[in-house]
Amino acid sequence: MKAFYLFTGSDGHSHFKIGSIINQSLVKTISTQFKETPAFSTYDWHNAPVLQYVITLKGKLEFKMHDNSTFVIEPGDVLIANDLTGSGHQWKLIDENPWQRAYCIFAEPLDIDKIFKEDE
Repeated sequence: MKAFYLFTGSDGHSHFKIGSIINQSLVKTISTQFKETPAFSTYDWHNAPVLQYVITLKGKLEFKMHDNSTFVIEPGDVLIANDLTGSGHQWKLIDENPWQRAYCIFAEPLDIDKIFKEDE
């Protein structure tokens, strides 16, 4: 399952890694919230409020980092949002669909290496 790991680097800026969710990784969550944002919406610079999975169900969006690097999330992709501090990220919807997603808040501290494998 394709995944993006979004984190704050030692330079205080948000960065990302592309990889996948490790099969068989079981993670306890304390809540799940579903949300929908209208097509062609944008969200300016912000940080993730908590460490969470953001699972895209519908819509295609582009994320942008402080250094102008970008990545695109499509339905079925998982974002592990962990840039809780620093410069943050922004996103914009780039197709005609609303962004439908599920936020899954982790119940306990998480060892990213147990759930995420970076592409080589």
